[in-house]
Amino acid sequence: MTARYDNAPAGEGRPGDMLDLAALWAAIKARKAWIIGPTLAALGLSFIAVNVIPPRYTGEARLLLENGDSFYTRPGPTADNYGAQFDSEGVQSQVQVVMSRDLAREAIKRIGLVGNSEFDSGAGALGALRKLGVLLGLGAHPADRSPEERVLEKYYDRLLVYPVGRSRIVAVEFTSQDPALAAKAANEIAATYLEMQGEAKQDTARSASSWLSTTIEPLRRKLAESEARVEEFRSRNGLLVGANNTTISSQQLADLSTQLSSARTQQAEAQARASVVRDAMKSGRTFEIPDVANNELVRRLIEQRVNLRAQLALESRNLLSEHPRIKELNAQLADLEGQLRAAAERTVRTLENEAKIAGERVESFTAALDGQKKTVSGANDSEVQLRALEREARIQREQLEQYMLRYREALARDAENATPADARIISRAIEPTQPSFPKKIPTMIVATLATFLVALAAIVSRELLNGAAPGAAGDPRPKRKPPGWVGPAARDLEAAAEGDKAVDPRRARVAGLLTHGGRVGQLQLDLSDPDGSVADLAERVDEARPGHAPLVVVLDGAGPGEVSPRALASLLSERCRCILIDLGSDAGRHQPGFSELLSGEALFSDIITRRQNSRLHEIGPGHAGRDAVLAAPDIVEVALDALCETYDWVLVVAASTDEAAVLAPLVARAQAALVMAGHVGNGHAVEAAYRLTDLTKAPIALVMVEGEGRSPEVVREPSPVMA
Repeated sequence: MTARYDNAPAGEGRPGDMLDLAALWAAIKARKAWIIGPTLAALGLSFIAVNVIPPRYTGEARLLLENGDSFYTRPGPTADNYGAQFDSEGVQSQVQVVMSRDLAREAIKRIGLVGNSEFDSGAGALGALRKLGVLLGLGAHPADRSPEERVLEKYYDRLLVYPVGRSRIVAVEFTSQDPALAAKAANEIAATYLEMQGEAKQDTARSASSWLSTTIEPLRRKLAESEARVEEFRSRNGLLVGANNTTISSQQLADLSTQLSSARTQQAEAQARASVVRDAMKSGRTFEIPDVANNELVRRLIEQRVNLRAQLALESRNLLSEHPRIKELNAQLADLEGQLRAAAERTVRTLENEAKIAGERVESFTAALDGQKKTVSGANDSEVQLRALEREARIQREQLEQYMLRYREALARDAENATPADARIISRAIEPTQPSFPKKIPTMIVATLATFLVALAAIVSRELLNGAAPGAAGDPRPKRKPPGWVGPAARDLEAAAEGDKAVDPRRARVAGLLTHGGRVGQLQLDLSDPDGSVADLAERVDEARPGHAPLVVVLDGAGPGEVSPRALASLLSERCRCILIDLGSDAGRHQPGFSELLSGEALFSDIITRRQNSRLHEIGPGHAGRDAVLAAPDIVEVALDALCETYDWVLVVAASTDEAAVLAPLVARAQAALVMAGHVGNGHAVEAAYRLTDLTKAPIALVMVEGEGRSPEVVREPSPVMA
């Protein structure tokens, strides 16, 4: 391709300059020694380092934090709460306990780290450098500190205690050059922690029992004094207690009330029976009264009366009423009737007397009850004071009983092994076989990869920073073309300037004619050199917004059978992602296209097509035609922005015969405008290019084809398939 822009100042970078990946790759290959050398050196040094450094081994023991008390080891009412567990804060607190200095000193003694040259800086003789540092005051002499203090620093460096995930398990890791020592240290630290927990519980129980023993005896004396005051007050005020824990006066009052109720019941019953008998006698139904009928005398008299009446009836059959025998029987019968009436009256009088006696008893019980009420009411004030004294004594008794129970529990828990620790070892450390540091293979891989990336980044940064001065020594990029020229024409001019080649006078004349005015250039498309063609085109396209691809408007001004916009797009698609939006004609109205996207009837995935054996993506005008699409420039701009964010090149094809009002929105948005001329001397294409100079300030160029190869897109156009 060849182009010239006379308005570009000499030596000034064009706005269309882009990152040349091919040149960058060439520069990397040219300086591959600067990448391979440091990478191999890093690999060798890391290999030496991981084999020279003494390996370290890590032993790990695990503790499960749980309440060690059970129903049997914690007697008493508190046994119901033995299942309480640790929360997250409690687990973190136990981690700090394991890392405490007191536990560390005890563990150091048990493990035997004092005198171990790996941990004790005072083990062995001092070196010359350390002696010199002590003399100059740059360091303290190891003998100035206790053996445990010398070991503590290294001890904490090699100790790692942490909770395992969201659980109540605590891992204890210890690192040493000796694998046996690493395993022994982890186990000893865990065992020391358990012993210290048990001792802490025993100390708590011992201090509790000591305090309770000094508190129980004074409390017992106070309880005895309180109970003595209660008994003295009760005896002095006559508040003796009887059955059911009540005073005697209250019991007497209750008994009198019960007897009074019984007497009133008997009185009412006797009065009712006497009234019934009296009414029956008045009505002549004396013998219907149960008390009269059940009397033995009355029954005998009634039997005699029945016998007399039977004799009288027998004698009356033979004797008259005036016969002496009849009169005698009548007299006996009348005497029996009188005796019966007298017996009934005696019964009534007996019932009335019983009612009177019951009334007298009611009056007597009522008087006694009133007197007892006065006695009880007088003793209420004394009972109030007595209850206060009893309440104080009861509180002291309950407190003493509770203290006694706690004291017995504390004494029971003060025994050895009676207070288990709130943790147990669930995994003991075993002697490790693989070192935990250094990890040879990962270390070598990381060091080698990091060096490779640093060397690669240094070369890439150098190339990017030196991009403004191409052609320096060792720079694989081509030298800058003469101002305003790209493609074969520029190479011809450089060769002519060096005396290697003469410039074609016809090409120079046509190029000078076409570049008249300094706005229109000429690009020759070399189909046999896609990389060079893409690079030449990129140099004459303005820089797009960050994150967006350049948008190029292409006018089809070539004749039939000559180069088409699709040929240019196919050439770009061989090296990058390119999409062609064909708004130059209505040839693609038989399938969904840009008009359906603007109307919301289709998505991008529904309208983007791709031809067989081609990487080029295409979008047609759609069923509504190109006029409907060009009539909505605002919506078209939004869709083009979306495509520019996705692809590397966006080409919009328009007709060279379109009016300026139709082309203006598209050209104003574009970073370049191309007119497909096809051959030199295409006046229609030149006229279309000059019309574009009034619509945009972006670079404008006429595109022609150079080279023997022809793009398949120029000769035949197979039917597209959906992408």
